[in-house]
Amino acid sequence: MIDFEFHIPTKVIFGKNAEQYAGRETKAFGGTRALLHYGSDRVRNSGLMSTVRKSLDEQGISYVELGGVVPNPRLSAVYKGIEFGMKEKIDFVLAVGGGSVIDSSKAIAIGIAHDGVDIWDINDKKIRPTKTLPVGCIVTIAAAGSETSDSMVLTKEEGWIKKGIHEPICRPAFAIMNPELTYTCPPYQTASGCVDIMMHSLERYFSQDKNCDLTDRFAEAVLRTIIKYAPQALADPHDYNARAEIMWASSMSHNDVTGAGKIHDYASHQLEQELSGMFDVAHGAGLAAVWSSWARYVCKNDVDRFIRYAINVWDCEYDMVNPENTVLEGISRSENFFQSLEMPIRISGLGIGELTDAQIDELSLKCTFFETRKIGNFVRLDREDIKAIYRMAR
Repeated sequence: MIDFEFHIPTKVIFGKNAEQYAGRETKAFGGTRALLHYGSDRVRNSGLMSTVRKSLDEQGISYVELGGVVPNPRLSAVYKGIEFGMKEKIDFVLAVGGGSVIDSSKAIAIGIAHDGVDIWDINDKKIRPTKTLPVGCIVTIAAAGSETSDSMVLTKEEGWIKKGIHEPICRPAFAIMNPELTYTCPPYQTASGCVDIMMHSLERYFSQDKNCDLTDRFAEAVLRTIIKYAPQALADPHDYNARAEIMWASSMSHNDVTGAGKIHDYASHQLEQELSGMFDVAHGAGLAAVWSSWARYVCKNDVDRFIRYAINVWDCEYDMVNPENTVLEGISRSENFFQSLEMPIRISGLGIGELTDAQIDELSLKCTFFETRKIGNFVRLDREDIKAIYRMAR
């Protein structure tokens, strides 16, 4: 286990009707004029925005609103949000939505605090952020875990480049999590979100760092939770218990509980980010489309780790004669589970057709930041490795 620091300052308010406390928490963290940031009209039509406005009004907090966030949040929209927020002299950003809205809110808050700095230079890791306006979250989809994580991902339309950072400054001040708010989430997005939750733990689970048994058991628990409750939530979207388990797993999977003491891999995320950057696919679905190809490509480098995954997560039997059969069974059961959620296990299942060789060349070039880096830590992957995985996955 490597040395690590663990600090999660985000306050979580979890449960039914938790959104009524938005004003109280905004005031507690110093907000006097808030930017209400959201994506689609779903939050308006459901009555959620009315509840949030009333909560802010009761605490004497003024606010302005900015909608229009789309999946894979756009840099151009963040620029507009920064300009709008500075003009309106906001001192707090309140995100009402899922991971894309929360990431966009984080970027706006950091951009306003760093007046005169291009927010893309921060996401491009040319400048490290040191300050931010406080950000609060009202979560409407269980997926990204951005409500308690230190990550922020944006997509730059010029060249369709998607990049993210991991910085302590990105963790929100508070997160309001009412599982009932996820009832109206469409089945495809619910399933995509569940895959995303699993991947956040898998990216940490597959590590070369040994002797992290407790951390690994946390990851296995998150994975088994999604395996149990995702089908229940899809069968009955109003199953509060299933939605609650999934929502809490979302935060636990991406706030570093499942990766403490380990160097994370994140190769699958890097592979997928280029897909969603180029083709604007749903993040979780894209992860499902590439993960098993990555797993088959790297599994022989640490058979024991994949055997533990197969046995502890999927209850596979250990094949003493040919242990690699156990490895492959664990990967196959992962694929079967994704398919049971109607998630793709190949890129062609994303509705973008089969990747051409030219597209693979472009994706691999961007994935290596134009041949300036390798990706992954479980196994270090160069551009040729990346091309091979994309070919397997297409």
